[in-house]
This record gives sequence, structure tokens and C-alpha cells, in this order.
Amino acid sequence: MTAFFNGLMITGGLIIAIGAQNAFVLKQGLLKQNISIVVLLCWLCDFVLIACGTFGVSALFSQNSTASLILSASGGIFLLLYGLAGLKRAFRANNALIVAAGNKIDPPTAWKTATATLAITLLNPHVYIDTIMLIGGSAAALSFQEKWYFLSGALMTSAIWFCSIGFGARLLLPLFRRETTWQILDLIIAVMMFYLSYTLLLPVWEIL
Repeated sequence: MTAFFNGLMITGGLIIAIGAQNAFVLKQGLLKQNISIVVLLCWLCDFVLIACGTFGVSALFSQNSTASLILSASGGIFLLLYGLAGLKRAFRANNALIVAAGNKIDPPTAWKTATATLAITLLNPHVYIDTIMLIGGSAAALSFQEKWYFLSGALMTSAIWFCSIGFGARLLLPLFRRETTWQILDLIIAVMMFYLSYTLLLPVWEIL
């Protein structure tokens, strides 16, 4: 079950951050505009991309021990730096998220909402780095069965997160407007990233 929790944690650390996609989901939830479509499409995008990374990219690297070692080292260093960045954000005072309620106009059609969701998700190059390379690549050294556990943990985190900020937006928004909430989240993310960095860099250190 270690693979399951690693998938859960690394996904949580990467998607729980102030960004265009999360702000879009929060706003749609606040306005109650086709939120089911938004949440479902965000999760389906994660499903496809993370699965491709876990069973595609990681499978290629698993056949080459040197490449797998390089990927583990690169991922470990990146996660270490990501954790340090989380600590920096936690002690900064300008991380509060602001989501405007917007004007009272006719709500967009389901098609327009779906198109906007896919655009804001798939046109962001960072989504491919996070899902395919970092999350999926972290499963490179796992067995086929462990990869399923890893993928399950990653997708569970994705589902919980998007459902929470989408359907629970009106309840969560006051919290996300507070700097303290994001500071706590950033501290938790930093700890998770440090742990995952350790698990990736330990095999490299033992070989060296």
C-alpha cells in the first residue's frame, strides 16, 4: 500500500496550489455553473494523463536502469526544490486566493463550459509536466501491480480535490481567502515533497 499513499501524496502536493485551473473550478462552483461537468472533465483529464505517465513513460524508463536512475534523481531534486518553494510560500504574506463572483448574466451553456474547462486544463504546459513526467514518472521503479495502487491513490486525490473545491466552493471560499489556510497547506505540501524526494533519492544515494 506504500505505492498507493505515494501516489496520493505526490498528486496532492502538485495539484493543491493556487493556479488557473483551481481558480476556474472554484469560480464555477461559487457561481453554480455546470460544476458537475467541470469537475468530471478535470478528473478525466487527470485520469488519462496520469495513466499515460504511469504505464507509458514509466514503463519505458523501467526497461533501462540507467534512465530510471536519472529519472529518479531528477524527480527527487525537483521535489526537493518544490518543497523548499512551498516553505517559502508558507512564510510569504501574499498567497491568498481571490475569486470574483462576476456579474449576474446568463450562465454559459454546458458546451461552452466544457470547452473552457478543457482549454484551461490542456493548454497549460505545466499539466503535462506534473501529470505525465512527475507523477507518472515517479512510478518508474514500481512493479505492474504497484503501479495500479499508485494510480488509484493519485486518482483518489484528484477526485477528492476537485469535488471539494467544486461542490464545496461556497463553504471553502472563505477559508481560501485567508492567508493562514494557504500557509498551512503549503507547509503540508512541503513535508510531503521532502518525504517523496527522500524516497526517490535514497536508491540513487545507495548506488553512488
